[in-house]
Amino acid sequence: MIDGAVARKTCTVSEFGARLDTIADIIFVVVCLIKMLPVLEVPVWLSIWIAIIAFIKAANIAAGYIRQKKFIPVHSMINKITGGLLFIFPLTLAFIDLKYNAPVVCTIATAAAIQEGYRMNSLQSN
Repeated sequence: MIDGAVARKTCTVSEFGARLDTIADIIFVVVCLIKMLPVLEVPVWLSIWIAIIAFIKAANIAAGYIRQKKFIPVHSMINKITGGLLFIFPLTLAFIDLKYNAPVVCTIATAAAIQEGYRMNSLQSN
């Protein structure tokens, strides 16, 4: 989660690194879902919400690639907040019920996905 800050501080930022960071984040979330979903009793409404977020993110990636002919990573503050929440989410399950903390994470993740699509669209317009 701090790799981007380290890259900026050490002047080692690259376009490849930014893309790799986004891909690594996606893999992290997918692996966490694969590991956590079988042991959690996830309500249907939450499964649908997670699927909608994944669809929006995938649509953003596909649209960006179709329009720009390259993978466009979006590194925004709300994406970083979402990543941080997803990172600590499993730790909170011991003392906060899933039905209370999942909506918070999903709301912020939904806003991040929508903002990502908006930012990618505004990049296309310029």
